[in-house]
Amino acid sequence: MTVETKIRSRPAAVILTPAAEQRIADLMAQAPEGTIGVKLSTPRRGCSGLAYSVDYVSEEAKFDEKIETPGGTFYIDGASVLYLVGSTMDWVEDDFAAGFVFNNPNAKGSCGCGESFTV
Repeated sequence: MTVETKIRSRPAAVILTPAAEQRIADLMAQAPEGTIGVKLSTPRRGCSGLAYSVDYVSEEAKFDEKIETPGGTFYIDGASVLYLVGSTMDWVEDDFAAGFVFNNPNAKGSCGCGESFTV
């Protein structure tokens, strides 16, 4: 008797809205040579402790989470995943500003200017 093992794929740590996916596609269309994707990380900075940082990446790190989008590859820094699980990343533009906006259920607070957050 053969037992079949089913492996369930795990959901991505961060959900990207269609607007965020389109912005990643736009960034990849103008990326410097050698760029393999866009990477989200949470470096320590600001008055609350952690900030969101989105940058081009030229090589894949061992523990980064990799999400394939229609416009290119999106990476999440392996050390940042625990701070971001369950988050939604959106791209928002209005008359005065444009940028990625994060809805992070793990954030327990943020600074007054909105640059950094704490978990």
